[in-house]
Amino acid sequence: MATAPITSFSPEIKGGIVAPIQESPQGPSGGFADMLKTKIMEVDRLQHVADDAMSEGAVNGATNIHETMIQLEEADLGMRMMLKVRDKALSAYQEIMRMQF
Repeated sequence: MATAPITSFSPEIKGGIVAPIQESPQGPSGGFADMLKTKIMEVDRLQHVADDAMSEGAVNGATNIHETMIQLEEADLGMRMMLKVRDKALSAYQEIMRMQF
């Protein structure tokens, strides 16, 4: 059984699947704050897409319930990951504050 390679990928919403935001070609020169801001914006976008899918399902009926559930899970996973990063950053800050110089 032969498989065909993926030929194109567009960072848009296609068929109910949300593609991730592409990072800048400049690389890691932006720093942690810029990367964090980008990821927060991506999680926010995932939340909005999931909310829109839920609203559309409520108004038009559940025609693509599996795609809606996938979008909801993507938004949930993004939010959980963001909360883990926040918890780690807060823990690191508290550890630094406990240090004695």
